Amino acid sequence: MNRPLSDRRVAVLAAGGTGGHLFPAQALAEALTARGWRIVLATDERGALYADKFPAEHRIPLSAATFRSGDVLGMIGAGVNIVQGVLQARTAFKVLNPAVVVGFGGYPSLPGLLAALSTKRPTVIHEQNAVLGRVNRFLADKVDAVACAFPTLEKATARTRARVHVVGNPVRPEIRALHDVPYEPPTGEIRVLITGGSQGARLLSELTPLAVANLPDGLRMTLSIQQQTRRESLEGAIKVYKDALVPAEIAPFFRDMAGRLARAHLVIGRAGASTCCELAVAGRPSILIPLKIAADDHQRFNAKLLADAGGAEVANEDVLTLEVFVKALTRLLGDPDRLTRMAAAARSVAVPDAAERLADLVEKTAG
Repeated sequence: MNRPLSDRRVAVLAAGGTGGHLFPAQALAEALTARGWRIVLATDERGALYADKFPAEHRIPLSAATFRSGDVLGMIGAGVNIVQGVLQARTAFKVLNPAVVVGFGGYPSLPGLLAALSTKRPTVIHEQNAVLGRVNRFLADKVDAVACAFPTLEKATARTRARVHVVGNPVRPEIRALHDVPYEPPTGEIRVLITGGSQGARLLSELTPLAVANLPDGLRMTLSIQQQTRRESLEGAIKVYKDALVPAEIAPFFRDMAGRLARAHLVIGRAGASTCCELAVAGRPSILIPLKIAADDHQRFNAKLLADAGGAEVANEDVLTLEVFVKALTRLLGDPDRLTRMAAAARSVAVPDAAERLADLVEKTAG
C-alpha cells in the first residue's frame, strides 16, 4: 500500500477461492466505481489468480484456510491462518478506513468480515447460491445486511430469512449487455458451448465429446463446438472431436465468455451460481449437470430455478449415462423451436440489474 485512500468512500470487497466468488464481486466493484467509490479487494492467493481484471485500487493479501470436519490438526492450522488474516485485515483497515466491507462467501472472505465486525464497521454479505454457504451461514446473523441471488435460500435461519434482500447475482457488464441481445435459433450451423466451471469438470470434459460423437450423422455434421475442459482431458477431447469430424475449439479456460454465450445455441455445464445467473441474463437454453459433491448439494438447488421456468434440462450425475446424454442432445438440438422457448424461459427469471441492486444495499448500509 503506497498511500491511504480518501475519507469514507472506500469499499473493501472480500472474496476469493474461485471465479464464482470473484466475478460477482467484480460486477459490484464496477457498479460502485461508477458511483464514485474507491475499491479495495481482500483475497487470498487463489483469489488473486482470477482477479487480473478486478477494478481495485489496492489489494489486501489475506491468509485464509479451510478444513474438513473432524480434522483436528486441519482445524488448528486453519484457525491460525484465519487469525493471521484477521490481523492483516485490521492493520490494512487502519490505513484505508473503509466505509463498508462486503463479503462474497468462501473461506477467503472470512478474515476480512471478522476484522470488520471486530472494529464495528458496516458489513454486508452476498450469497450467490440457493443454499447459504458455510462461511456466510456463520456470519449471516452477525452482519448488518444479507443479500442473496435466488428467491429461495436453503440453510438460512428464520432470522436471516426474515431480513434477507433478494438482489440477484451480479454479472459482469459484458454479460449484462446480452440481456438485450435476442436469441437466434439455429438455421444451419448449431453452436454448442460447453463450460466446466473455473475448476474444470472431468465428467463434462470426457463424456460430452463422446456424446457428440455418438449423435446421428446428419445432426452431428451441423455442429460447431467450443469446450472448456481440464488440461489432463484436453488431448483426449481433441481426438474424439477430430475422429467424429466435428469442428471444435478446446481450452482449459475461456475468458471471452460473453462473446461465446452470445453465439451459442445451447450451453452445457455445471450449475454454479454464476453459470445459472449468466444463462438467465443472456437468455440461453442449457443442459445443466449439478456437481454431485457440491457442498449441501447447492448446485441442484441453483439449477432448479432455470429448470422450473423451463429454461434448462437438468441431469443428475447418477443417471447421466452416455445413452441418456445422446438422447437429450438429439432431442434438443433437433428442435429449434424448443430451444427458442427455453431461451425465453431462461430470460424470464433473470435479474440483469443485480449489481445495481446490490450497490444500492451497500450504500444504504454504509450510510
